[in-house]
Amino acid sequence: MNQKSSSLPNITTHFADWYHEVVYQSKMADHAPVRGCMVIMPYGYAVWENIQKILDAKIKETGHQNAAFPLLIPESFLKKEAKHVAGFSPELAVVTHAGGKELEEPLVVRPTSETIIHYMFARWLTSWRDLPLKINQWCSVVRWEMRTRPFLRTTEFWWQEGHTAHETHEEARQEVKTMLDVYVDLIENYLAIPVVAGVKSETEKFAGADLTCTVEGMMQDGKALQMGTSHMISQNFAKVFEMKFQDRNGNEAYPYLTSWGVTTRLIGALIMTHGDQKGLIMPPRVAPYQIVIIPIIKTGSEDVVLNAAYALKKELEREFRVVIDTDETKTPGAKFFHWELKGVPVRIEIGPRDIEQKTVKVVDRLGLENTNVKQAELTQHLKYHLEKIQTTLLERATARRKSQWHKGARLEDFKESLEQQGGFYQTGWCRRIECEDVLKTHKATIRAVLPEKTFSICFNCDQESPSDILAAKSY
Repeated sequence: MNQKSSSLPNITTHFADWYHEVVYQSKMADHAPVRGCMVIMPYGYAVWENIQKILDAKIKETGHQNAAFPLLIPESFLKKEAKHVAGFSPELAVVTHAGGKELEEPLVVRPTSETIIHYMFARWLTSWRDLPLKINQWCSVVRWEMRTRPFLRTTEFWWQEGHTAHETHEEARQEVKTMLDVYVDLIENYLAIPVVAGVKSETEKFAGADLTCTVEGMMQDGKALQMGTSHMISQNFAKVFEMKFQDRNGNEAYPYLTSWGVTTRLIGALIMTHGDQKGLIMPPRVAPYQIVIIPIIKTGSEDVVLNAAYALKKELEREFRVVIDTDETKTPGAKFFHWELKGVPVRIEIGPRDIEQKTVKVVDRLGLENTNVKQAELTQHLKYHLEKIQTTLLERATARRKSQWHKGARLEDFKESLEQQGGFYQTGWCRRIECEDVLKTHKATIRAVLPEKTFSICFNCDQESPSDILAAKSY
């Protein structure tokens, strides 16, 4: 289907097609001329800006500062840490020529910035008094993906990446937890998506890290999505970059390092979690527009209705993000369809009769309300109702995830439904890679190691399970 089509594929039977079409038809993003890249259009970028604004404030509240580091990294930097370069080698984009000449050393377009930031940390750090170093960067990175989907997995994507250095292991461990909690708060309370926090298995953790913590969401189609990670880098990178400091006893020591990040993948998660057959549904707290005003114009009432609509917009803009649709080429019905596709939480209709009665008609995107409201009470009414929409979205997503969360002691009990229906499958695991690999034959992976223990033995063998895991197919 082309981008100008007015209908969407069936969300139940053709979820992947539905996702692509809703992204392009709602003008969240467009195709770029470079394979695997996308152009984030203003409506999509407005969502990212709202996420940035919320998260940036939380990052600063926890004592971090923003900085900017180079896009290009000397290739030798990545080779300093063997696991790191091995993990990223297939995804690297490398610059070999510049200024019409071959470079003496190739430069890598950053896939992540641990190496360049740790190089700088080594220059800045001399004493324990310089710690902790707590830096965040908003930027884009490049990973040469083979299979791409807009927002979910693209060759270039936008994110924030936090990098910190600490005097003690315990301080770094607390940093990992703190930022994971920040991500849970952001995703659940602003994007209205329930997530599970856990630890990645050894094979799934970040290349070069000692520990990777993750937040995982479950999409409507039964596939899991990694929505944010927080890593204990420990002292590995500190040693290869000779990042040393004089400790409190006057001895030479290495700091403990962490990194953490979320990406524009969050926008894809929002679309897949809340969307329906009509298109997007935007959680009010991150919606580009929380309210759209539709003037209902009758012949001879044009000026009166438009003036009233603009006055209403001016009033509501004090509290809300508002847009007015004055497109004379579209009928009210066409406008309704357009803004439902874009997922605006609340629609306000105002016409000649509404003006006479000093009311407006309020309709919300979830179908919770379709009623007339007195203009004098409108602001307070909208505050309450937008919060109701936000809460309802989280409740609906949580109820859906509950229906997609299964428990099973043995792979034989759930492998068929795992392959056909998807969802989270909570079970036990012995921590052996041989058993983890068995899941991959069923197109699934371990999404998170959980802190709880329900099952005493591994899903695949009779060895003891230290704690439960969540297995799922994933994006």
